[in-house]
Amino acid sequence: MANAPHEAMHRIFQEYPGLFSRLSEVLGVTFPEPTTTEILTNDLTENQPLERRVDTLLRIETERDGPFLLAIEAQGRKDPDKHASWAYYFSYLLAKYRLPTTLLVVCQDRATAEWAARPVPLGAPQWPVLTLHPLVAGPHNVPLVTDVAEARKDLALATLSAITHADNPDVGAILKALSTALRDAPETIANPIVELTAQGLGNRPAAQQWRNLVAVDLSFYTSPLSEEIRDEGRDEGRAEGRAEGRAEGRAEGEARGQAKSLLMMLDLRGVDVPDEAREKITGCTDTKLLDRWFARAATATSAEEIFAGE
Repeated sequence: MANAPHEAMHRIFQEYPGLFSRLSEVLGVTFPEPTTTEILTNDLTENQPLERRVDTLLRIETERDGPFLLAIEAQGRKDPDKHASWAYYFSYLLAKYRLPTTLLVVCQDRATAEWAARPVPLGAPQWPVLTLHPLVAGPHNVPLVTDVAEARKDLALATLSAITHADNPDVGAILKALSTALRDAPETIANPIVELTAQGLGNRPAAQQWRNLVAVDLSFYTSPLSEEIRDEGRDEGRAEGRAEGRAEGRAEGEARGQAKSLLMMLDLRGVDVPDEAREKITGCTDTKLLDRWFARAATATSAEEIFAGE
């Protein structure tokens, strides 16, 4: 069954097709750098009441070696039935497109990745007709990108690193390197990375770490996740206001929620907040002013900086 991490593990190749040639080098197999990439239909259904769909299918053009197909499957657990499905996908694509075809399986846990990587002979035991041997990316071979310079050099690979190592105790270092690298990236580049990372982490504990980093390092972006985090404080305030049952209570509650989010961000960034500044924040009822303070808090090195010009 498809879920958010499953979608992120193959959708990242739709967003960043060039990732595969760089990933293949990491996995010890060299594929040429693409010149153009086309996303093909993932529907492999024949004229029979049986639907078959590969997760992502790309046609990749190269400068010297011609085109090839890349079928990408996100695999969350061991499933013996998948071997027959993958063999079918490969044979169907080869017959339909008459192009060299590669199957990439992306996993988030080592046991599943090692299972998927084992060559599987298919056919009679006396004479297997073919051997299924997909290329597999997972925690066992995707590097932990914890260096900011490395993350900045290849944001897509750093994102895949975070997704495939979502259960790794050191995933926080990967996420911190990625969020720091994204500070210098244009919003049009950063927003898809922010959302794919959140999607890939699913409901794991690392997902909350990522939310905190987005709130602190990338609060000036307007991605859906950034807006969701920003709105949480407002929602909490609205809930308090509704409980009080007064219009003024709702407005005050919303401001309290924003003030709470602002103080939390300053705390996460390690910025000292003196009592006087804390009282000024918690006592403010102007939600627009609190929004301005929140934006400044993303880069402020002291509490006084967020009040500059007010």
